[in-house]
Amino acid sequence: MLETGIKAPEFTLPDQNGEMHSLTDYRGKKVILYFYPKDNTPGCTKQACGYSERSQQFEEKEIVVIGISKDSVASHKRFEEKQGLTFTILSDTELEAIKAYDVWKEKKNYGKVSMGVVRTTYVIDEDGMIVYANDKVKAADDPEKMLEYLIGKN
Repeated sequence: MLETGIKAPEFTLPDQNGEMHSLTDYRGKKVILYFYPKDNTPGCTKQACGYSERSQQFEEKEIVVIGISKDSVASHKRFEEKQGLTFTILSDTELEAIKAYDVWKEKKNYGKVSMGVVRTTYVIDEDGMIVYANDKVKAADDPEKMLEYLIGKN
């Protein structure tokens, strides 16, 4: 996991509509950048829906929410439509941002070891600096915790 107080790595990735987004597009705003393992799985769905349910509160504070996984643009589009998501989901099939943000790790699941995305949330400030980093994210609690953290900071 990257440390707080450092410049957030730059990236350019396609969203669920195939439009390209770069981190620099969001300078001047706070960004919640969260990495998750897979579209349409129980934990990832709870986390994404939690962010959507609170989207108005984030927007009022000019906080941008961006989710990133290694799923395809088409998978993200299905996820967005099925769950009614209201924020940007970026596709990182080449693991560009996933590796730059140090969230591609060895994981153990029922004794089986494999590489995968460790659910991690970063907050990036208006100047592109990482001000919050958490790799012990509980999917269902993350959106509310981020709202409390950021509203308390404003």
